[in-house]
Amino acid sequence: MENVFKSNVSHNTFAWKNLGDIREGRGDLGEEMPVLVYRLMQYTMLDVLSKAHGPEKANEYFRDAGFLAGTEFARNTLDLSADFNTFIANLQKTLQELKIGILRMETFDMETGEIVLTVGQDLDCSGLPVTNENVCNYDEGFIAGILEAYTGKKYRVREVDCWANGDRVCRFNGTIQ
Repeated sequence: MENVFKSNVSHNTFAWKNLGDIREGRGDLGEEMPVLVYRLMQYTMLDVLSKAHGPEKANEYFRDAGFLAGTEFARNTLDLSADFNTFIANLQKTLQELKIGILRMETFDMETGEIVLTVGQDLDCSGLPVTNENVCNYDEGFIAGILEAYTGKKYRVREVDCWANGDRVCRFNGTIQ
């Protein structure tokens, strides 16, 4: 007997196409959802991974997942052939339209590739209680993935200021590895 549930789509391996047709599938509910639901998934997953593998490894997994997401996000939603200023303007616009956050470029050194940027009203942490820690590991990977997809160079991105650390924007420093 043929397995009618067998599919050539694997949900264990990420592919942009596996995100599906959200507009069609969600009908009356639409494409948006409250940030609370996103954070519920994110922070429960982080808790489970931290208990299973330790906090450092869990943060590494989140960074890796963010990197994969950022790379695919850039490849599928941004013009990677645009000049730098146009690329950044398009990235700012897209992040704001998708309600991920408000991106601001602070500095970019054309010679070294070092970049400092902020994300305000961040999806991951704006409004969290102050815990005196930087929590945006997923965002570190997400930004690194976007930068690598655009430049072709491997970036290391680390958060230096965070809402959960008492700041009102998240600030990230990226360097070419």
